[in-house]
Amino acid sequence: MPHVDPSGSDVQLHRELGLTDDEAGKIEEILGRAPTRLELAMYAVMWSEHCSYKSSRLHLRRLPSTGPEILVGPGENAGVIDVGDGIAVAIRIESHNHPSAVEPYQGAATGVGGILRDIFTMGARPVALMDPLFFGPLDDPHSRWVAEGVVAGISGYGNSVGVPTVGGELTVAPCYRGNPLVNVLCLGVMPKERLVLGRASGEGNLAVLLGSATGRDGIGGVSVLASAGFTAAPGGGEEITKRPSVQVGDPFEEKRLIEACLELLDRGLVVGIQDLGGAGLACATSETAARAGMGMDVDVAAVPLREPGMEPVEVMTSESQERMLAIVSPGDLEALEEVCRRWEVRATVVGKVTAPAAAPTPGQSTAPVGKLRIRSSLTGEILADVPAASLSDDAPLYDRPISPPGDLDERRGDDPSRLPAPADCGEDLLTMMVDTSWVYRQYDHQLFLNTVVGPGGDAAVLRLAAPGLPSSRRGLALSTDSNHRWCAVDPYVGTASLVAESALNVACSGARPVALVNCLNFGNPEHPEVMWQLSQAIDGMAEASRALGIPVVGGNVSLYNESGGEDIDPTPVVAVLGVIEILDKRPPEPILVEGQAIVLLGETDPVLGGSRWAVDLHGHRGGVLPPLDLEAHERLVGLVTALAAEPGLLGGVHDVSEGGLAVSLAECALHSGVGFEVSGIDSHAEAFSESPSRVVVCTERPDAVLDRAAETGIPARLLGRATGHRLVASGLFDIDLEYALQRWEGLLPGLLGDLAAG
Repeated sequence: MPHVDPSGSDVQLHRELGLTDDEAGKIEEILGRAPTRLELAMYAVMWSEHCSYKSSRLHLRRLPSTGPEILVGPGENAGVIDVGDGIAVAIRIESHNHPSAVEPYQGAATGVGGILRDIFTMGARPVALMDPLFFGPLDDPHSRWVAEGVVAGISGYGNSVGVPTVGGELTVAPCYRGNPLVNVLCLGVMPKERLVLGRASGEGNLAVLLGSATGRDGIGGVSVLASAGFTAAPGGGEEITKRPSVQVGDPFEEKRLIEACLELLDRGLVVGIQDLGGAGLACATSETAARAGMGMDVDVAAVPLREPGMEPVEVMTSESQERMLAIVSPGDLEALEEVCRRWEVRATVVGKVTAPAAAPTPGQSTAPVGKLRIRSSLTGEILADVPAASLSDDAPLYDRPISPPGDLDERRGDDPSRLPAPADCGEDLLTMMVDTSWVYRQYDHQLFLNTVVGPGGDAAVLRLAAPGLPSSRRGLALSTDSNHRWCAVDPYVGTASLVAESALNVACSGARPVALVNCLNFGNPEHPEVMWQLSQAIDGMAEASRALGIPVVGGNVSLYNESGGEDIDPTPVVAVLGVIEILDKRPPEPILVEGQAIVLLGETDPVLGGSRWAVDLHGHRGGVLPPLDLEAHERLVGLVTALAAEPGLLGGVHDVSEGGLAVSLAECALHSGVGFEVSGIDSHAEAFSESPSRVVVCTERPDAVLDRAAETGIPARLLGRATGHRLVASGLFDIDLEYALQRWEGLLPGLLGDLAAG
């Protein structure tokens, strides 16, 4: 291959692969020569934004990631937490935003498949999925098409593979028109001793490719699509040339792969294992070798193909789905093949682990280097010979320019308190109420029969049970949370408030928050304002996580989320895992019980900045967010955890977040079919403020709740009582419950039309 020189005629090749001139020069420096075509392609996918986090790694280091219960933190396929009783939990969240914008069904479906493999590659059985989804306005035909395809893809793959989807979110906003966000979380459980890491240890051990044959459907895939935004095409779609990059999934192959891999791990037949996701074989071979400080020889001609005439570049960078790379000792190969035959999973030896090479790379350290060599047994040619670690460890690290918006002070000074009070608070309340149950009715959330609380609650709750797992009385609570309105106003306070909200959501189930994962969805990192948003969000997350004692055990960064030159609002998604010490009853849910008292824990700050009322109803995106007192919030989380876990104390519980106190009360009423009569909410600002650290509880023992709150130093007051068939806030609104229910249930189907009816 000719030298890649910015002054030469071949300059376009590395640029077409997404590499800058400086990056191409760095590759030559590492190799001491011009790269081959295959080498250049491998560096291109491995150094892409999606795989290398080259714009965000510098900032992610500021997140706290260790703790006494953390077995595996960031850097592996999933975070792993010790939850007691000899049981470990693996958790991971990923984005499949750009593929889902191009081909919604397969983009979302393969997002599910990929996150499942991240979990069982650690040795855990996947037991739950969650899906925060973000679409453009549903009165737009293109956004409806995307929504239909995404929901169908998640349900089609998750239901077929046999893993329940137990919760998530649905957000509809103009900034996601043309650039939807599809984030998928998976949680898995395992005996602690089954934990395995993706490392190619042991010279002479074999690299065995498990699962589907390799095709052209995923070449470049997310590693290419996630490194650039979309440009407008006729009809509002994306560039048609991006469509072939989207992977195609097969959930039934994935199910066989799950069972085969878990049996292999149970029988101790693999040394290490890694899924093939972004960058395909190029990533799996280099990362497993690099983590172990070893090298690997790979025979590209041995890889099973499902399309004729595939070039080595295509084979190594394809992101075809349902594939794993297992590291196996030669003596265990026959037993591995027998297990795979029973599960009808293809198993092919494609390489061998090698010792680090003694000969130094020109101009580099004299220390031995683990080499990744790609050859073809058909021709005997060496197609690539690179330091394995250089594909990941030597990826560029950018300290991109950061600057706040030029009009930040003006925005913050434009407080929504200047907006006129609504003529009818009841109508504003009903306009903000959306029943999203149509979405989660597409999913089977009772697979495994471990789902105690499914979609619709503050947090999903699961029994801690699975085949081969030690017996336990514990349970798990899991919540995903986001709020683009908050983070557009103030990414620091907004993201810290998200961490606080997610922790409070699992506390409402009686769970103690123990770990956090995140999916950071932002616009173009080459825009200084976007990098300011990202940096501020990470700092807000770090402060809240430290204050609340919740380590960040993993995450994902999705950048270049822009369409037509417009960046999305900063959209960090936070997921908190909580542990319920004794799960012997159904935890309280967001409902009201006839005749019981309604108590508000926490104090309302009547600030409307970033609220749904200001942003969605009035298009007002200025002002400041209500302040967050993390020390007080930690005390509230502890109090709510204890109250929810105490048998018979709470009839219902619900955090106060989007839409404010009025929406929280109305949601409890609509979920239970019981109305309320409350007083002491003196203005629309108090009704719709989204100030943090508040919880509504329904109880027949209000004095006991108020006393416990006073002991903890948490403000609390009696709001009123659950009763009748009307939603009544004295002086603000009085709404018939049946009418509210019709409005609530009818809004989303009305937007989706035939889609929801079907």
